[in-house]
Amino acid sequence: MKTLKFDRKARALTRLLATVAALAFAAPAGAAEQAWIASWAASPQPVWGADFFAPVGVPRALRDQTVRQVVRLSLATKRVRVEISNEYGTVPLHIGAGHVAVVDDKGMVKGGGGALTFGGRTDVTIPAGAPIISDPVDSDVAPLGSIAVSLYFPDITPVTTWHNEGAQTTLVADGNVVGEIELKPTSKNTSRIFLSEILIDAQPGARAIVTFGDSISDGACATPDANHRWPDFLAERLVGAKANAAVVNEGISGARILTDRMGDNALARFDRDVLSQPLADTVVLMMGINDIGWPDTVLVPKGERAPSADDIIAGYKQLITRAQAHNMRIIGATLTPFDDAFANFPLLHGYFTKDKEPKRLAVNAFIRSGAFDGVIDFDAVVRKPDKPSEIQTAFDCGDHLHPNDAGYKAMADAIDLSVLGVKK
Repeated sequence: MKTLKFDRKARALTRLLATVAALAFAAPAGAAEQAWIASWAASPQPVWGADFFAPVGVPRALRDQTVRQVVRLSLATKRVRVEISNEYGTVPLHIGAGHVAVVDDKGMVKGGGGALTFGGRTDVTIPAGAPIISDPVDSDVAPLGSIAVSLYFPDITPVTTWHNEGAQTTLVADGNVVGEIELKPTSKNTSRIFLSEILIDAQPGARAIVTFGDSISDGACATPDANHRWPDFLAERLVGAKANAAVVNEGISGARILTDRMGDNALARFDRDVLSQPLADTVVLMMGINDIGWPDTVLVPKGERAPSADDIIAGYKQLITRAQAHNMRIIGATLTPFDDAFANFPLLHGYFTKDKEPKRLAVNAFIRSGAFDGVIDFDAVVRKPDKPSEIQTAFDCGDHLHPNDAGYKAMADAIDLSVLGVKK
């Protein structure tokens, strides 16, 4: 991957300063401080170059176009704030206009909401490497309700910061049509473009649970536009339990503990995606299968060393230390079976080999060892009883790695909510 102009420390500092400033400028002098909590997120990624085999399913650049993205919030709210990220941009990002609208249960925009402003302005320029957070917008959203965020890009705008696995239809239309009920799209995709987080006004006692993982948390193979990722099903359970807990999904498909490629490695993005989340007190870590499976495939550059189980475990120990230092509970989720993964995809041959399975078992043994503050045993939920190296056929989306909708629901349904700090 090409070296970025902004190294991680510089980007992290820029992001922190921008976030603090954004949250501060909207509060009138003397007003009581309002608590905000994330109710949806999509972890930013750099758009990869031509040296990586996976396609980029979004426009490489926008010009005089509106992008509309629908997101489902975990908790009810009367006000929202939108975070837009230019984290991987090397030039300023100009947003000409923005709008938020409430979406009905059929996915149709029904109005409500209003124009986005930033310090009172309807347009904004975001420095390279930084995010920006909008002023509050009145939006009456029910629990598990959805909103549509529309952003207008008037200038030639390279798409540099995105989230690949959106599992939700994004519309691209010509002109400034942010306030229109219906768009006439010129193209569609299922990724997130520059949109990274939605904050809502936190009710008393509200808290956030961050799911920090790879494609299995990100929702690969889940039915698009259906909110059938396991964190989505978990959010539904928490609403049913009246837990007053938001689920913030910071999964990235292809994510690894130790190495970059389809996003920064877990150790590098942990501060941004987990520790900086307001009112977050629990993180569920489910990551490591790509550290095991990627070596010896086209996914990695030639010469990249395959990590051992001990290497992955050392990464876990670092994340545990950092979470606990911030008084955050960290829950370990076991790695699910991947025997014969991608057997029908010639480009990914070698993702599973017999010598990789012992690594998964060793990593899972550590997760179950008591080193974490709690354990969610997803492996036990989805594996075949008679062949535990394989995912159950009823839960397999067809690639022998990712669960289908039924598998994701089974995973969420199996979680003991008390492990997440929910009182019975």
